[in-house]
Amino acid sequence: MMTKAHAGKPCIICVAITGSVPTKADNPAVPVTISEQVESTHAAFEAGASIMHAHVRDDEGKPTSDPERFARLKEAVEAHCPGMIIQLSTGGRSGAGQARGGMLPLRPDMASLSVGSNNFPTRVYENPPDLVDWLASEMLTYDVKPEIEAFDLSHIFKAAQMAEKGQLAPTPYVQFVMGVKNAMPVDREVFDFYINTVHRLFGADVPWCAAGIGPNQIVVNDWAISSGGHARTGLEDNVRLDKARLAPSNAALVARAVEICQKYGRPVATPAEARAILGLRPVEA
Repeated sequence: MMTKAHAGKPCIICVAITGSVPTKADNPAVPVTISEQVESTHAAFEAGASIMHAHVRDDEGKPTSDPERFARLKEAVEAHCPGMIIQLSTGGRSGAGQARGGMLPLRPDMASLSVGSNNFPTRVYENPPDLVDWLASEMLTYDVKPEIEAFDLSHIFKAAQMAEKGQLAPTPYVQFVMGVKNAMPVDREVFDFYINTVHRLFGADVPWCAAGIGPNQIVVNDWAISSGGHARTGLEDNVRLDKARLAPSNAALVARAVEICQKYGRPVATPAEARAILGLRPVEA
């Protein structure tokens, strides 16, 4: 039965444009160069995305944490997508140790922060406590809002401990990531427990987001939007519309999330609304 219990509540759509894993062999629409990323982000912005989650690639198309490439991408998106929230990745596939946070002095609006380790399909995603503490400290120093990427229940509790100790800026933002092989599967009872846990630890009104990997992207989009949360989509997490069709663009995946918002009577948040919801600084003149 369709429910519209959260009708009227704006929904933030985050588009994860590239990631570290998908290649043009997986889907020719995956944007790899800076110019491709800017063009793809602009189309997704016009389709309704108010957050851009970004990784960058080197000249060979391999993931990198190169601050210069992040700087070029950030500058171009700011010019072509006014007010869009720029979220840069500090993920572990792009670099090692403190190199993962080398772009934080650029002062993006947000950056991803994984607060614990877990298994990935073929490797351990290592986030040792000293590195997590350092990344969090850098984000406070440069006024960068962390998006807590929770791949496991323990990560939500770790984020709550960090918030209590003042390691995170106010209005914590937790994103549940479900469907990564060898990590948390897509399970509705677990998903609902995550929501309840976030509200119990951070407060009833705290914003949260969810991401589903591969074919589970649309499933988790529906769960998040119908439950009053915010949604992440994009080619980083999923390169297909369905089994038979590749997604033609990031914008097409954003448009699909917009349709789910319409289904549940939730307006798509503008960049200004998203900034207010997340407690972000206003856009600099």
